[in-house]
Amino acid sequence: MSTQTIRPARSFQGSVTLPGDKSISHRYALLAGLAEGTTRLSNFSTGADPHSSLGCMEALGAKIVINDTKTIDVTGTAGSFTQPSKPLDCGNSGSTMRMLSGLIASHPHIFTLIGDHSLTLRPMERIRKPLMQMGAKLDLVDGHAPITIYGGPLNAIDFETPIPSAQVKTAVLFAGLQAQGTTSLSESIRTRDHSEHALRAFGATLTREGDRLSIAGGQKLRAIDATVPGDLSSAAFFLCAALLFPDSNLVLDAVGMNPTRASLLDVVTALGGAIKVLHVEEKHGEMVGTIQVNVAPSGLKGMEISGALSAQIIDELPVLAAIGPYTRDGITIRDAKELRVKESDRISLVVRNLRAMGAEVTEFEDGLAVPGNQKLHGASIDSGTDHRIAMAFSVAALRAEGDTEIHGAEAAAISFPEFFTMLDTLAQR
Repeated sequence: MSTQTIRPARSFQGSVTLPGDKSISHRYALLAGLAEGTTRLSNFSTGADPHSSLGCMEALGAKIVINDTKTIDVTGTAGSFTQPSKPLDCGNSGSTMRMLSGLIASHPHIFTLIGDHSLTLRPMERIRKPLMQMGAKLDLVDGHAPITIYGGPLNAIDFETPIPSAQVKTAVLFAGLQAQGTTSLSESIRTRDHSEHALRAFGATLTREGDRLSIAGGQKLRAIDATVPGDLSSAAFFLCAALLFPDSNLVLDAVGMNPTRASLLDVVTALGGAIKVLHVEEKHGEMVGTIQVNVAPSGLKGMEISGALSAQIIDELPVLAAIGPYTRDGITIRDAKELRVKESDRISLVVRNLRAMGAEVTEFEDGLAVPGNQKLHGASIDSGTDHRIAMAFSVAALRAEGDTEIHGAEAAAISFPEFFTMLDTLAQR
């Protein structure tokens, strides 16, 4: 494992363009692999996870060309995947494994999906149930990967998602795209809608009535040219870093501002961030803009995050918890039990690392509570090989007293290989 040393900063300032959105990159890669023609994707995510999706598409018969101009060409299979010669390696990517399962289930082959040790610990029963209702046959190992899929014809279903999960929703929509009949799906808490936008961009028709989505089977996809917006989840780390310093001035160019992800910006504002939208436009259904972030005169406040909000910003909760000690009123997170089955048990790791830095924190089964007005000191941080933990505590370290060592820092490359370089550029010392 590699170790990254983070030194305290006195301010956080500058302008940066973030790598492509990880969630959108996944979906574009998968749909491009199924579509007819050659899709050209600019600003594709540099993270390892979306490249696992590309690798699986290549194994299924798509042609992948990574150009020097930071674009990726994907020549699709025109709706007909081939029998892969070896297991489909999803790496560390739960997104790849869950969404790909829905995409391939209707194809008349046998597929085995594998991943690294962390991925084999993550729950997969949640996709098996709806896909089996559609007629697919899936074998799991005690509810986990590896997954074996015996592909064949699928039938449409009406499905109500038992947990808020964009990945489960996507697996059902991708399967419904290739099923007999019209598949409908409802979700009690609306999750990020990148899949809906991506499907429409590639030529599919979806309808929404209230909380119910419907997609007719038998639709064909066509290649597109698209630029992936900057990743808002990656931006979360820099947004939180900017909140730590009264004179901060951060500009994020061409960042994704999808309304189903914009709850993060609402939270940053509630905590005391002053956000100004300098430019905004729509590209393939996704809102893309340039924003400027400062700290409001009232300073860094605190808040409770619970209910639907916890589900909407589940990936950003670790970094919000990590800056909790520096807020005036503290940060409480509840209804976030899903954090325990991510790449690591993120609740446990956040609590352990905050305590290592000298913070008082209370752990709950579904979250944690971090009192405000605390001082942190440099410490040895265990990332648990989890990219979001490594980056969250790099942010917390910027206002700690003394240096902090992030062990397993290489995990950041899962979603944001440029993170430490960009962080060092923006942190004024």
